[in-house]
Amino acid sequence: MDLSSINSSLLEELALTPMPRHIAVIMDGNGRWAKKNSLPRIQGHWEGVKAVDRTVSLCRKLDIEALTLYSFSDENWSRPPIEINTLMKILDHYLSKELERMKNENIRFHTIGQLEDLPPEIQKLIAHTIDYTKDCDGMTLTLALSYGGRQEILKSVQQIADKVRTGELRVEDIDYSVLEKFLQTKSLPDPDLLIRTSGEMRISNFLLYQIAYTELHYTKVLWPEFKEEDLLHAIIDFQKRERRFGMTQEQIIKS
Repeated sequence: MDLSSINSSLLEELALTPMPRHIAVIMDGNGRWAKKNSLPRIQGHWEGVKAVDRTVSLCRKLDIEALTLYSFSDENWSRPPIEINTLMKILDHYLSKELERMKNENIRFHTIGQLEDLPPEIQKLIAHTIDYTKDCDGMTLTLALSYGGRQEILKSVQQIADKVRTGELRVEDIDYSVLEKFLQTKSLPDPDLLIRTSGEMRISNFLLYQIAYTELHYTKVLWPEFKEEDLLHAIIDFQKRERRFGMTQEQIIKS
């Protein structure tokens, strides 16, 4: 991997293992970045695309298996129309611009969320991008669009209830593995590391089921200013933690 542009001292801290298989990111701070720089709020969203490019590129170079970005929540529809229109334009621009790059860099594109809420032309572009990259297996890039964790769980429960109603599933057979098959992330490992930018310390209805044992990393860096070094700091922080999954330290050592 070519990491010649990265701070060498950080690379020395970065261990080969354990590396997170799946990194999830709550990209926060676009509006505050714009305000800080006396720019229109929508300019912050356009600037945030550059941080997406940096993050995707470095994750691919580090052989991260999956990267999930919280791009647009199901609650964001309450924002001013001009901002929503800008976010849709950015999504159109990004997918059109990055289509060949994803193919060339062996990145599979995936989405979670209520895609039916998006404009029809965006839905078509998403479907095309998913199909065009379906055979890529280097990294899965997932965008959460019109997504909410509670909504995802509720919909999964409704689908399971329907299977019980039609006799396709027995109540006594419902366990975690069954529930997980109905989640939109069923093809992905649970996130090992969740990063939130801008200093906010909450998860905002993101991947509520999936992050039960995820390591959380909060940074005050605004998303448009999130650089490769910031991602490395988060991964190094992750590597220093002891993940117990409910076990004692002694049990971890023995295993």
